[in-house]
Amino acid sequence: MTLLELSRQLAARKITSRELVERSLAAIDDPDGEGARTFLQVHRDAAFATAARIDYERRKGASLPVLAGIPISIKDNFDEAGIVTRAGSKVLASAPPASADAVAVARLRAAGAVIIGRTNMTEFAYSGLGINPHYGTPRNVFDRAAARIPGGSSSGAAISISDGMAAGAIGTDTGGSTRIPAALNGLVGFKPTARRIPLDGVLPLSLTLDSAGPIARTVEDCALLDQVMSSSQAELPAPGLRGLRLAVPQTVVLDDLDAPVVAAFSAACKALAAAGAELSDLTLREFARAAEVNPRGALSSAEAFGWHRSLIARAADQYDPRVIVRIRPGEAISSADYMAILQQRRRFVLEVEAAVRGFDALLMPTTASTAPTIAEVVATDESYFRFNGRMLRNPSLVNLFDGCAISIPCHAPGDAPVGLMVAGTQGRDSQVLSAALGIEKLLAGIHRGT
Repeated sequence: MTLLELSRQLAARKITSRELVERSLAAIDDPDGEGARTFLQVHRDAAFATAARIDYERRKGASLPVLAGIPISIKDNFDEAGIVTRAGSKVLASAPPASADAVAVARLRAAGAVIIGRTNMTEFAYSGLGINPHYGTPRNVFDRAAARIPGGSSSGAAISISDGMAAGAIGTDTGGSTRIPAALNGLVGFKPTARRIPLDGVLPLSLTLDSAGPIARTVEDCALLDQVMSSSQAELPAPGLRGLRLAVPQTVVLDDLDAPVVAAFSAACKALAAAGAELSDLTLREFARAAEVNPRGALSSAEAFGWHRSLIARAADQYDPRVIVRIRPGEAISSADYMAILQQRRRFVLEVEAAVRGFDALLMPTTASTAPTIAEVVATDESYFRFNGRMLRNPSLVNLFDGCAISIPCHAPGDAPVGLMVAGTQGRDSQVLSAALGIEKLLAGIHRGT
């Protein structure tokens, strides 16, 4: 069930929070499931204690928030008081525990959410694939026997939802890390405008590009989690579709797509046009400049190296080799080069904002490929970085132009999951969520045959 369905069941006392926690733990403990690879730490005692408190308050007739009593997972790079924040690494396993909750976690607790545990991730969030050589890699929900990648870096966050271990999840997104795993597993992932949800207490990758956001089963659930974490008092947006002005960029984002991605994206666009949305092809040449604005991910590597410098100096051998090789180039970036990249990025943001003015949102495939197998990804360094580039290419553009975006499923039932990305410029979160609500409703109706 969705977060809102669970909330209604709890409010009507048709189910208890304890029962929801028991179900989550049963899924995590299933010996044939992905729990051991999905969670790096499970908060059993704390979850039962929170559930007991919520159930007691509900029996006494207290008016409780929507999330009260519902199990939520959090990515391993968010601080929790008294717990070590490892960010999917071995090198931080003996670090001091956090002194306080991250702001986003504190807000979830205040809303009554049951924090069920900490989910696996690409080490230090530095990949869109979800591979973790230290703690294992959870398998994609689709074609599980083939052991496909979950997508990253919020890999465990997505699998915790797809496998019923949590009803919602929070992750981070520096170049697509909530949207990619959502897209590859048939879920919804939202990357809000970077400053919308505070990053206090979140281990950084790139201070410029990082954002925090939710993964859930529906757009409405993502909007609800976003509302809590952003401490927004605004009402959830109403769905909009007819007359919606949607731009389909023609530069970069449609290049070299897998056939299933082409088919699903094209079908979604045709359905939207038939339903009354106004779709326009937009050249958006600015996207062709992304590689020169942020050459070889220099902005992330420069800012990541600044954080990791002392850690690398004493424990480089404990890093995932495919992660540290992306951090190390930051050492060679001078302060002058770094400032030049920031200036180029500011111009890029303004140019994209000017080019898309007049449209309600952009439509793009979330990723260029459906999920490959873990075996073919890790076979060689060349295959690893080739697939990583294909996963990150489209979603990372949104981080670069400082926008917001949500990925919603657009594939037919039974097909490999494909994500449709609805994106907007900075601060247009409500408009993007509103458009996504309408698009999701349309596509769900088509796939149900109604």
